[in-house]
Amino acid sequence: MSFKIAASVAAMIITFSAFLPYIRDVLANRVQAHVFSWVIWGITTLVVFFAQLSDNGGAGAWAVGLSAGITLLIAVLALIKRGDLVITMLDWLFFIAALSSLPFWYISDSALMAVIILTTVDLLGFGPTLRKAWVQPHQESLVFFALFLLRNLLVVAALEHYSWITLLFPLAVTLACMALMLIIVLRRRHLSRTTPVGL
Repeated sequence: MSFKIAASVAAMIITFSAFLPYIRDVLANRVQAHVFSWVIWGITTLVVFFAQLSDNGGAGAWAVGLSAGITLLIAVLALIKRGDLVITMLDWLFFIAALSSLPFWYISDSALMAVIILTTVDLLGFGPTLRKAWVQPHQESLVFFALFLLRNLLVVAALEHYSWITLLFPLAVTLACMALMLIIVLRRRHLSRTTPVGL
């Protein structure tokens, strides 16, 4: 087994390891996933998966494809379980901006331009979750996003061809996970300092 395949298998195992507890928490109403974010992430991740395959990403794309399928499943579960359905005007702006960017995939002859657009759309998907993490940091899983940070680093290691087409998406998501984790940690600390211990 080559290093690339080993890294890809490790990335897929981490994907399962991260998603399964998250799905369990969604089903048990311990985590209220934001439907808009998960729909946006699922669609864009699926299209980027196909773009990576078209640019010979090879084994490095496998975990991205797996992630797309499970992400769309979480979006459906969040809707069924009535997760975070509090939709603000800002959430609608993120959602509309994301969906309006998707048609550029079809009219662009450049795979790189398509990946840039889709990566931007995917990052817009973090918008509602970033807002939610700021307001309710204890309703998001810090471990989940830490595992995805590691997963994306393994995806980069597993790629069989390095180009902006194959690299941009996993690197951007890695940085977004880091930013989200930082917000969760800082907000939890802030709230623990400002919440009265007792009456």
